Amino acid sequence: MSVASNTAASPLAPDWLQVPADLNALHEPMWAGSVVRNGAGALTVGGMDVQALKEQFGTPLFVMDEADFRSRARAFKDSFDAAFADICGGVDVYYAGKSFLCTAVVKWVEEEGLRLDTASGGELAVAARAGIAGERVALHGNNKSDAEINRALDMKLGRIVVDSLDELVRVGALAQARGEQAKVMLRLTPGVHAHTHEFIATAHEDQKFGLSMATDTTDEAGLSAAEEAVAAAAAHPGIELLGLHCHIGSQIFEPDGFALAAEKLLRFLAAMQEKYAITMPELDLGGGYGIAYTPVDTPRPAADIAAAMAAVVRSTCAELGIDAPRISIEPGRAIVGSTTFTLYEVGTLKTVRVDAPAGSGGDGDGGNNVTYPRRYVSVDGGMSDNARPVLYDADYSAVLASRTSAAAPQLSRVVGKHCESGDIVVRDVYLPEDVAAGDLLAVPGTGAYCWALSSNYNYLARPGVVAVRDGSARLIVRGETEEDLLNRDMGA
Repeated sequence: MSVASNTAASPLAPDWLQVPADLNALHEPMWAGSVVRNGAGALTVGGMDVQALKEQFGTPLFVMDEADFRSRARAFKDSFDAAFADICGGVDVYYAGKSFLCTAVVKWVEEEGLRLDTASGGELAVAARAGIAGERVALHGNNKSDAEINRALDMKLGRIVVDSLDELVRVGALAQARGEQAKVMLRLTPGVHAHTHEFIATAHEDQKFGLSMATDTTDEAGLSAAEEAVAAAAAHPGIELLGLHCHIGSQIFEPDGFALAAEKLLRFLAAMQEKYAITMPELDLGGGYGIAYTPVDTPRPAADIAAAMAAVVRSTCAELGIDAPRISIEPGRAIVGSTTFTLYEVGTLKTVRVDAPAGSGGDGDGGNNVTYPRRYVSVDGGMSDNARPVLYDADYSAVLASRTSAAAPQLSRVVGKHCESGDIVVRDVYLPEDVAAGDLLAVPGTGAYCWALSSNYNYLARPGVVAVRDGSARLIVRGETEEDLLNRDMGA
């Protein structure tokens, strides 16, 4: 068997991954606005050196740029307000708390003029602890408990997004028993297939969310589940029907899916208003706007998304001859995702030899295959602090954070410390050959659905989250300790 030399470009790398011209450079769309290298070559965020953060808070650590979060939140609010000013007077922007939520974030959201979208009783508890007004909060979920619905009513939530006919009946009955009306939006599945991963596309028919707009989905002759829900909600004394809602998926870069969904829901809204002599004053077009996890991802600015959606809403309402409903949206990842990176310390390193992939042109002479090196770089976290690679085959990137390097690029796989072969943080990335134990790595784009999906697998304590701004850092979520974990063990 012949052995290939360690050249910069590896046949083991996926087609999209290019060898960086400069391993020390930062691809700006993947990082918070304040992340730069200082004179010593270390990453800084909000004026704080990563080595100082490691010494003060340890690793793994989620590092968030507070000013960047606020800036992205304002960009959505300002861009959508401007685009929809002549249509419906602006837009209500609900931050999708499921992406990342703590009381500090709730306060930032409220201070920047946004509202809050929650998806469970626990997220409602965070909202209540933070003191946000209930009228600025929404509750989602496909299987809300009676306790969660009653909590929403206790907090006088601005909207409960109902996901099924059964749930509509329960929400109405619970509200009526209290002598109240629940403010309800109906989540519909418009059948729009977003350009996204199958596991995170949520508007096609064969999945758990929403009320189908297809006409063969209920026992009522000729009625879709969506229409049956509209009729039932309009007639129920315990329901105040605000309008319609949809969410077509996540990590979407092109605006055409959002535009098509908006058009379909507006046509349905107009038909229902006419047929049942009702007014539905609101329409929520969900979230799902993509961010850059790797250099090939091309997220759209909030202003571009807003302009494309506004054009469709404006023209469709004019064609239908209806007053435009008040529009709302639910960005989460697009606000928090790029504000945060995860800081890890490197531990074990090993290099393996891998046969050239079929068709790569790496076959040797005389039936001998050429092998290529892949280096495994182990860090002190893993799938317990970032489950997205194992759940969705999600791609991430990484850089050497504690210093710069003039070493040659080496195709690497950043892996965690868990007892799982699938415990991969970054599947493919070029890192300097001289990365060594004790170095710090930073993985950008971990603000959304990383801490939120974190676990205690192998009894690892979940990392803390620090917010950095103007040269200082503060914990906004304390990292767990082993004592925290053992306190829940009730003994024999």
